[in-house]
Amino acid sequence: MKQTSHFPEVQEQGPVGPVYVRRIQVPAEAIDLNGHTNNLEYLRWMQEIALAHSAARGWTLERYRSLGATWVVRAHHIEYLRPTHAGDELLLLTWVEALGRRQSPRGYCFVRARDLKPVVRARTQWVFVDAGSGRPREIPSVFHQDLQTVADEAAALAYLRRGD
Repeated sequence: MKQTSHFPEVQEQGPVGPVYVRRIQVPAEAIDLNGHTNNLEYLRWMQEIALAHSAARGWTLERYRSLGATWVVRAHHIEYLRPTHAGDELLLLTWVEALGRRQSPRGYCFVRARDLKPVVRARTQWVFVDAGSGRPREIPSVFHQDLQTVADEAAALAYLRRGD
C-alpha cells in the first residue's frame, strides 16, 4: 500500500525536533460552501502530519508493519478558532504530549504564518494496536527513546517562536 499525501504546496522543515512543523498554502479545493477551509481538511492534515512526524523520527509505515503493529484513533477533539481561506499560509504543528503504556495523546496547533495566530487546536488520543487482531498492545520501549514529548500547546508554540 502506497502512502499518498494530500498536503498542498508543502515546504518541509529542517531537522526534526520534538515539535514537527509543516508550512502549507490552503488550496482552493479545500474551501467549502461557506467560503472557508472545510473542517474535514483539518482532520486530514492532522492525520498526515502525525504520519509525517512519525516517519521523520524513523517510524515509517514499513517499520510499523515489520512489528505487526499500527496506531488507531480512539478520539479526536478539534477546536476551530478562526476561519482560513484559499491562499492562506499555515504552519501545522504537531507533537507527542505523553507516551503511556498503550496510548499516546498527540497535540496539534495550526497557525497563520503571517501573524502566528492559532486557527485550529486539536488533540488526538492514539492507541497502539496489534495489526492482526486490532487489540491494544504495549508501545515498544525504543519508541519512547525516538520521540520526545512536549507538555502542551504553549510549549509547542514557544518552540516555534524560538525556531529550534
